[in-house]
Amino acid sequence: MWIEKIEVDRKNVERFYVHFVKEDGEKQIMSVDQDVLIEYRLKKGMTVTEEQWMEMMKKDDEKQAYKMALRFLAYRMRSKQEVVDYLKKRDIDVRTIEQVIAKLQQERYIDDEQFAHAYVQTQVNTTMKGPYVIYKELMDKGISEDVIAQAMERYTEDMQRDKAIKWVEKINKQSKKRSHQEQRAYIAQLLHMKGFPSHIVEMAKQHVTADDGTEWEALIYYGEKAHRRYEKYDRYTYEQKMKQALYRKGFSLSLIEQFLEKKKED
Repeated sequence: MWIEKIEVDRKNVERFYVHFVKEDGEKQIMSVDQDVLIEYRLKKGMTVTEEQWMEMMKKDDEKQAYKMALRFLAYRMRSKQEVVDYLKKRDIDVRTIEQVIAKLQQERYIDDEQFAHAYVQTQVNTTMKGPYVIYKELMDKGISEDVIAQAMERYTEDMQRDKAIKWVEKINKQSKKRSHQEQRAYIAQLLHMKGFPSHIVEMAKQHVTADDGTEWEALIYYGEKAHRRYEKYDRYTYEQKMKQALYRKGFSLSLIEQFLEKKKED
């Protein structure tokens, strides 16, 4: 086959339309990247073999996938697996993906070790996540365990303690409707969900503040709700159900008795 003409793609100046004429007179158009055009020195009147045609198509697929990956990487650092998944979703074949990944790694656009260290540092600086959550997120991004372990050294135990205590301080300011015991249990559950280890959680629980005024305020809140639920019962059943409900909320029996005495007076 030979090249009848070459014209630029008006929608993308980095690509060109190459018009081929086969031996039987059939015409075919191939869109190629400018790098492919230059590499194969394509020009009008040039003869191209079937093997060269197939090679150019393969090379052009790689060029397109490579530029696609670069655009994906332009917004932020990515792990190798993230780039692989991105290209797969765009129906790039496995062999082409392997070629593109190898080139990106060689040019240092992809570096899982550097990515892991940067990711940990960013999460520590900008989020309230514990180490287990960050570890899992890196695993989900395809980072190997040994690389993650090395990167996680940046998240020291002192940093974990400081972050856990900040969570406690935040929750202490927010809630006035939990008993001291319930507050401690809530914070422990939250910190576990956020990915903090047990010994950090136990330490943080010691920073849960409580005072008589706050405890009484919380008791009144839950006590009034329970009262509306059980006031229809006789006195004995009412008091038993009230005690059970409020005790489950973490209030002391002495404080519950005070509340019940107050309700009698009302």
